[in-house]
Amino acid sequence: LRSNEEKTKAKAAKSLPSISSRDFLQNNAANIWFYYLFFITGGTIHMVCRNKDKAEEARADIVKETGNKEVYVHILDLSETRKVWEFAEAFKRKYKTLNVLINNAGAIMSQRDVNAEGLEKSFAVNVLGVYILTKSLIPLLEKSPDPRVISVTSGGMLVQKLRIGNLQSERGRFDSTMVYAQHKRQQVVMTEQMAKTHTAVHFSVMHPGWVDTPAVANAMPDFHRSMKESLRTPEQGADTVVWLALSEAATTNPSGRFYQDRKLAPTHLPLAWTHSSPLEEQKLMSLLDDLAKTFQPH
Repeated sequence: LRSNEEKTKAKAAKSLPSISSRDFLQNNAANIWFYYLFFITGGTIHMVCRNKDKAEEARADIVKETGNKEVYVHILDLSETRKVWEFAEAFKRKYKTLNVLINNAGAIMSQRDVNAEGLEKSFAVNVLGVYILTKSLIPLLEKSPDPRVISVTSGGMLVQKLRIGNLQSERGRFDSTMVYAQHKRQQVVMTEQMAKTHTAVHFSVMHPGWVDTPAVANAMPDFHRSMKESLRTPEQGADTVVWLALSEAATTNPSGRFYQDRKLAPTHLPLAWTHSSPLEEQKLMSLLDDLAKTFQPH
């Protein structure tokens, strides 16, 4: 009998094409299952990680298990906004191709804290860092055949309406779970808006389901204890990300859409109050653009 892990590997290998000539960049690379599934069929992976020791350990595991040495570690803390710009600009100078960008970094802060630039840290990671990294790398992506950007969101965004008047969480009580959910709503809006602006790139955003990870255990301990037996494994959570990054079928759907379990899914619950106006969504992008430029190196 094959284990669940072996079945997952076999399913992925059967359903995905060869990618030996494609280049991938993913931030927050702690979950090696993303990479294992990529390396079944090849490809060059750039792992953008905050913790050097964990990143090197993950890289060593990947190389050992797959035999593919085209794995590169880059150390970057997405909460350090100026350094995000610097990394993206340096990456474009050094590398000539990028086929797929996966935005997987996420931060849930137990209390409000600010970075060196005075920005609320979880906003800097979850929203502004993703915006800067994506916008800066789009010119490189546009040079590649079949370029894609995938962002990993959370089902928590379904209970949040886009709010642009308190991006830094300066007013009201700081509820870490709701702040995180709001950021994930903003990621969905960013994906939709970027798809309209950058039509040569295929954008998507996905919810991996509730996955048994340290982040869930630490941020929502009661939920984790009560639901532990029902939570998905990391490899199950990674499946749709890999499918969106590699499969031909994914790009037959319109750009800018939301997915769960390899299927298009609605971004609002039925009869929900969470819809925002086009003006609000455009305003978010304008605010992010102005804020990003403030920290752009000259």
